[in-house]
Amino acid sequence: MTINEQSSDPKGLIFNIQRYSTEDGPGIRTTVFLKGCPLSCLWCSNPESQLHKPQMLYFKNTCVKCYSCVEVCPTGANQKKEDGSLWVDRELCTGCGACVQACLANARSVSGNWMTVSEVFDIVSKDSLYYANSGGGITLGGGECTSQPKFALELLSRCYDRGIHTCIDTCGYTPWSVLEEILKKVDLVLFDIKHLDSRKHKEYTGVDNQLILDNAAKIKKMGKEIIIRIPLIPGYNFDEKNITAAGRFMKLWGLERVDILPYHRLGVSKYYALGQGYPLEELKSLSKEEIQEAVKILESFGLNVGVV
Repeated sequence: MTINEQSSDPKGLIFNIQRYSTEDGPGIRTTVFLKGCPLSCLWCSNPESQLHKPQMLYFKNTCVKCYSCVEVCPTGANQKKEDGSLWVDRELCTGCGACVQACLANARSVSGNWMTVSEVFDIVSKDSLYYANSGGGITLGGGECTSQPKFALELLSRCYDRGIHTCIDTCGYTPWSVLEEILKKVDLVLFDIKHLDSRKHKEYTGVDNQLILDNAAKIKKMGKEIIIRIPLIPGYNFDEKNITAAGRFMKLWGLERVDILPYHRLGVSKYYALGQGYPLEELKSLSKEEIQEAVKILESFGLNVGVV
């Protein structure tokens, strides 16, 4: 399987472009978030990133019940109930954005806009001076950026060929033939490893981890700079056995750097805005002491450990 180039300016489904980012690679960066992901992690902080289609988010606490959304909806997805509350029929909603434009209280937004590579590159290139002075560049994240391979490769190529440092943040669940081609235009890989136990990985994310671990080893073999990223989720992968297994895996394949991403609850409101429940509602964040426990275990394998 290879990336079949059919357009010199392909479109990608983007749900955010974050300029002046400092947590997605070195220096000052522009992070482009692509929509669509093959994983469905229980703790995902960007649930609006998972589906490969535009989605409408409705924040009930901001709504003033002007009902303009009901009037403009072309499919009847926005409905006024007998008690005066609003309900969104997600089966009917197309994510067209008509209600977003009509909303007086800014209680609605659409996640996912189709943009060409040229449109995104124009935004990215505005900060070339910052990249040069800080050692920064562009990072493609998601969702999963490799789930839109034609768009990702073309955007990375334009940046890479112009001397802009390129980075991808990936879950690693991508056919190697596709990932290998994209990596030709990548300087740095931020590679997520969720769990070392395949059964638990599938239970918590929807897929097993064999392809992911194989790809991590292959990236290291080809000589690419790679930083492993481990989200630490209490009750799921925050335990000595799993963290030790991660350290052993990294040492085995010569992976030297790992960043820990402690669990947070910043994305919870978006689950409800999408009409979903949050599966980890009772989960609490880790303490500083607990985070340091994980750091010490990983450092015992001679790894360079950071906390993001």
